[in-house]
Amino acid sequence: MPTDIRVRLVATVCAGLLCASLAGCGKHGAPTADASTASAGTLASAAPSSAPASTPEPTPSVSDVATPTPTPATEEATTAAASQEPVSAGGSGASALWGRAYSGTASISVDIYDYCSTDGSRRLADSRTYSMNSTLDLNRPRTGGDQTENNPFSMLFAAGNSSQAGAVSFWSSSVSTVSSQDLAGNYRDPNLLLTYWDIDWSDGELDARLTDPHAREAVVLNLLNWPGLLVACRSDLGQMPGGFPHALAAGTTFTGRLDSSGASLTAAGSTTDGVVAFKFTFDGTAS
Repeated sequence: MPTDIRVRLVATVCAGLLCASLAGCGKHGAPTADASTASAGTLASAAPSSAPASTPEPTPSVSDVATPTPTPATEEATTAAASQEPVSAGGSGASALWGRAYSGTASISVDIYDYCSTDGSRRLADSRTYSMNSTLDLNRPRTGGDQTENNPFSMLFAAGNSSQAGAVSFWSSSVSTVSSQDLAGNYRDPNLLLTYWDIDWSDGELDARLTDPHAREAVVLNLLNWPGLLVACRSDLGQMPGGFPHALAAGTTFTGRLDSSGASLTAAGSTTDGVVAFKFTFDGTAS
């Protein structure tokens, strides 16, 4: 066979084989465009999400479970509050007198002393009697700082006006404001409770005694107002106007009948300077 014919024959055969090969790749070989697109979508749907998978919470053990804090019973709170309230007026305890106010008249007698004798000894210089409108107020024991008055009730008695000659005042206790530091610089409650009287009350009978005038604290509230002479031992020169408050001495007493309906009491005592001795009876009705 001539050479040029053999060359054309080989070229034709090769071209045919190449076409067959290309046709086979399009159908059974490399994926077509549709197959490529489907494969990409399938892979995308099968790929894991970019968000991290949540880790399940561990189940707490018995020791990890918080124990609920018990709430105080309502009954306990109610009982505590009720214990602070006075009993009814018909009760037999002293708390039945808390909040009671009595009004009436005090009949007062006063002995005045001086030291104008020739030997300088104390002597009786004058005596007076008079009456004054008076009040007696009872309340729950007073509290100051971390202390409470150790009496069945706090007491305030007043005969006359404080500026009136012969006026008398009884305070069973008071609260004074002092420095919040002691002398060493330590903190202390500035509300200082001062108790003046020791009060005993039982079955309607009052027995009270002034035990501490608190003169050293300079908070003297138990007083008798009485005028003094302008010049000692010279009564002819007149008296000081308005009177002068004299502190009552320890040992002054206040006793008698006291209940929810009324009071019938007697007081007796003297002043710390020894100038005045007094006694009075008070009859009052509860309002």
